[in-house]
Amino acid sequence: MKREEALNLMEENIKQTNLRKHCLAVEAVMAELADYFEKEQNKWRLAGLLHDIDYEDTADEPEKHSLIGAEILEEMGLEDKIVKAVRAHNGIHELPRESLMAKALYAADPLTGLIVASALIHPDKKLASLDTEFILNRYSDNSFAKGADREVIASCKEMDLELEEFIKISLRAMQTISDDLGL
Repeated sequence: MKREEALNLMEENIKQTNLRKHCLAVEAVMAELADYFEKEQNKWRLAGLLHDIDYEDTADEPEKHSLIGAEILEEMGLEDKIVKAVRAHNGIHELPRESLMAKALYAADPLTGLIVASALIHPDKKLASLDTEFILNRYSDNSFAKGADREVIASCKEMDLELEEFIKISLRAMQTISDDLGL
């Protein structure tokens, strides 16, 4: 599947502007991580862009989130590795994250939220003004952005990435699409 097709699919299934922006942020982070690990960027992008494709439909049934999304992607013929990464990114299912892609998607999902929340409390509300240290300080404050699960973000160690490096990579990725994110 090409990015344009995936973008259209995401937009058909996700109507909330902020959720669309979240998917774009996760896509950017996944692309940057693919480059970092010398993996196939397009596949990693697709996993990031489409990971929440069922989110609005499963909002009242979080136990179904990611399972239905994975089914949709499987029916569309996406590669098994992408389908498995999408299915496993919802920790409620406690599915094994066997591939590097699945581990990356799991950890990147909440980190993008922490980065956005960090930008929103910064005086100019711009990603360009943030640095890794600023986000690390927000990460350490458990009362800040409570929805950004620190334990999940810290699972970056499963990719042999230190937290500081993971945040640096992710912030850089999101800064490249700051206009799309409105930050």
